[in-house]
Amino acid sequence: MASRIRELPAEERPREKLASRGVGALSSAELIAIFLRTGLQGKGAVELAKDLLGDRGSLVGISRTSVAELAKHRGIGPAKAAQLAAAFELGRRMVREEMRQVPLDTPEQIFELMAQEMRSLPHESVRIVLLDNRHVLIKVEEITRGTLNECLLHPREVLRLVLAHSCHSYILVHNHPSGNPSPSSADREITRRLQRASDTVGVHLTDHIIIGAVAP
Repeated sequence: MASRIRELPAEERPREKLASRGVGALSSAELIAIFLRTGLQGKGAVELAKDLLGDRGSLVGISRTSVAELAKHRGIGPAKAAQLAAAFELGRRMVREEMRQVPLDTPEQIFELMAQEMRSLPHESVRIVLLDNRHVLIKVEEITRGTLNECLLHPREVLRLVLAHSCHSYILVHNHPSGNPSPSSADREITRRLQRASDTVGVHLTDHIIIGAVAP
């Protein structure tokens, strides 16, 4: 029978271990257990967290799971599912805040800004990263969901948003939930059409970045 957290030696309890040895000393299961706080009959919070990781395959797998689906996992429920979802969202927002302080002028920076969230999405999402004349982030907007094609993404709709925010430049970003980040023929055609339309109105499409999923 698995031990409850209070039955573990003090130095092995996740909160006490974090306080004495630092957050880096904890396993992913122990970190999750801090948010779960309690387990269920015969199974402590750490064991419950291990079960959840095993069920979803990884932290990425958990982050890609909706609150409703997480709540169905035995021992989780709506409150714990909401806490986990909030923890993942805080991590994503922290990255965004940090990236607002520096010019975003490399594909690697855009990937760092967008990958954590977009890799976790179970559906395809098309977004634009709006930048000022110093390449500092103004805003990230989702344009559409679904397979990228000319019907869903018209240059007129993209440029309306870009011009509304008085952007100097922008970057198109979308994800491939299948995992393969290679551009399709539709991806290439949309890029060409947006480039031509942007040049016409004097704004810059700096890049089109495709983010593949991490297998859960």
